Amino acid sequence: MPQTITAISTRPYGDSRPPLPPFTQATATEKVQLAENAWNSKDPVKVAGAYTLDSEWRNRSEIFSGREKIIEFLTRKWDKELDYRLKKELWCFAANRIAVTFRYEWHDDAGQWYRSYGNELWEFDDNGLMRRRIASINDKPIRETDRELA
Repeated sequence: MPQTITAISTRPYGDSRPPLPPFTQATATEKVQLAENAWNSKDPVKVAGAYTLDSEWRNRSEIFSGREKIIEFLTRKWDKELDYRLKKELWCFAANRIAVTFRYEWHDDAGQWYRSYGNELWEFDDNGLMRRRIASINDKPIRETDRELA
């Protein structure tokens, strides 16, 4: 794999990823928007930079930890989920945790479109890096003409 820990450890804020906990309504909303923007870039290295080196993930039936595994997962994801477009919304927050609800649309290589719905629970370290992400997701086949997130 061409990406390395050195490449994914370089962040504009060093070891910090503002906004930092404890979160307020405004900073939690900002954190969610920053995550949405990063995921919509479909850049696994960029997205992985928001997580601790040993971040724990549960995504559907996959459970893993570490930035390298995050990059591998996201690379596989966006190789399969073509023309991916995501919308996240803040559900609630407290101290160093945020819950979001989201939906995203994508199609497979056969041209079948899907809308995926889900919820994520996020836990952050003191530097604003996500140390735990728990995601539950369901996929619904849709027609291309039913897309909402084009």
